[in-house]
Amino acid sequence: MSTTAPFDGDQSAPAGTGASPGYAVRRTLPLRVEAVRQFRRRRTLVAFGILLVLPWVLVGAFKIGGDPGPDGVPSLVDVATAGALNFALFALFVSTGFLLVVAVALFCGDTVASEANWSSLRYLLAAPVPRGRLLRQKLVVALSYAVTAVVSLPLMALVAGMVGFGWSDVELPTGGTFPASTALGRMAVIIGYSLIAQLVVAALAFLLSVTTDSPLGAVGGAVGLVIVSNILDAVTALGSWRDFLPTHWMYSWMDALQPQIQWAGMAKGASLSFAYAAVLFALAFRRFRNRDIVS
Repeated sequence: MSTTAPFDGDQSAPAGTGASPGYAVRRTLPLRVEAVRQFRRRRTLVAFGILLVLPWVLVGAFKIGGDPGPDGVPSLVDVATAGALNFALFALFVSTGFLLVVAVALFCGDTVASEANWSSLRYLLAAPVPRGRLLRQKLVVALSYAVTAVVSLPLMALVAGMVGFGWSDVELPTGGTFPASTALGRMAVIIGYSLIAQLVVAALAFLLSVTTDSPLGAVGGAVGLVIVSNILDAVTALGSWRDFLPTHWMYSWMDALQPQIQWAGMAKGASLSFAYAAVLFALAFRRFRNRDIVS
């Protein structure tokens, strides 16, 4: 039998309903409480630990191995040690396709599935917390942690790069430089687009989280989507069909490193990401509303 909450509004419980006097939906599961609960989980601390330590590991690798030499194809690794901004761009480049995907999938895929796995989800609903509010609060907190994860990596990379390589203008792999003041604005555009590009991963992980009782399955399913999408994107025979793959435009932020920002690729990628995310989030709320909660 489904476990449902008796109210789904912001009003206090009326007399004669059987609810406690003074009950108000808006007071159930506050964001602060959910944020603290999520923060205390080991996976949160481990995820942020990896993201914050990685830039220092990369600095150490460059210090031990020396400056990278060109390999015939201009890339961000060739100029990674030119300064803090170059190093931050390189760290974001090597992390976008997998590490950030795993972090976003972890925060959004574990949030509901873990409650079901621990058999605590039905007790939350019996508190009573309405289903819509419970899912909304968990999604807001999960997305907040995901945003913090994506932003924390380049910010820590700036600090590590400044310590390891100093502060200077941005050197482009193809030649030319950007003043640091201009580069900071470009960096904001790049981080903003990276957040939008990860929305598909967040939405799919969240949908899987309300569908399965296995956190690992929800996280792995979202990461698996990215892997499959990247494989299909490498199949040039698909032609223009690749434009509809969720990861095809993931690196379009590189267009912000042109002398004049090229917005076309980022606009297409953002539109596709928002469209996929809207559908997947809607399916997640619909699925959870009709789900029989037994755990």
